[in-house]
Amino acid sequence: MTLLRRLAAEFLGTGVLLAAVVGSGIMGMAMSGGNAGIALLANAAATAGILYVLIAVLGPVSGAHFNPAVTLALRVHGALGTREAIGYVIAQCAGAMAGVVLAHAMFGQPLLQPGAHARTGAAQWLSEGVATAGLLLTILLGARTRPAAMPALVASYIFAAYWFTASTAFANPAVTLARALTRTFAGIRPGDVPGFMLAQLAGTVAALLLAPLLRAPAAVAESPPAA
Repeated sequence: MTLLRRLAAEFLGTGVLLAAVVGSGIMGMAMSGGNAGIALLANAAATAGILYVLIAVLGPVSGAHFNPAVTLALRVHGALGTREAIGYVIAQCAGAMAGVVLAHAMFGQPLLQPGAHARTGAAQWLSEGVATAGLLLTILLGARTRPAAMPALVASYIFAAYWFTASTAFANPAVTLARALTRTFAGIRPGDVPGFMLAQLAGTVAALLLAPLLRAPAAVAESPPAA
């Protein structure tokens, strides 16, 4: 698989993911009359659903990272080289921003609109660290024990994390950066982006430290579950 094809898959996948995140937030608020709870449910469901599709379809092409934190973790594990990792991160960030612009265009909104949603403070940062660590552990452990179930594992985790974290589980630096370009339900103030990214980095490091302790031995991981 050529690097260009893999980068295209990362750009497209991250772009579609952000279009779903931002678009479902706009639609959820419009159809619920501004009810934030219903909008969050729509947002979580759309995000989880599109993640399942994207991972299932594009996973065989690029590995379906769509997330610099995932790329960093897999680079540390030696799954890809430094040049590839840098290319992945650039493609993910560019795709994420393109996805936000696409969502705005679909709903007839200004294409670029700096975020105004305040997301800061210790609780938000802790939530992002937990959300990112959980996502990375789901991927690192699931890839060994249940690789065929990866689309469902990631989609299920993100759907749940939307609801059990105060930050609604961005868990993705590219997503965070791009969501600073929207003033809609899914947005974040540009000034709050660095705090989120540092928390996501801390969560990535925590997952990399925990994964070896939690990883099942090869014989256990490869054996079928008991009936």
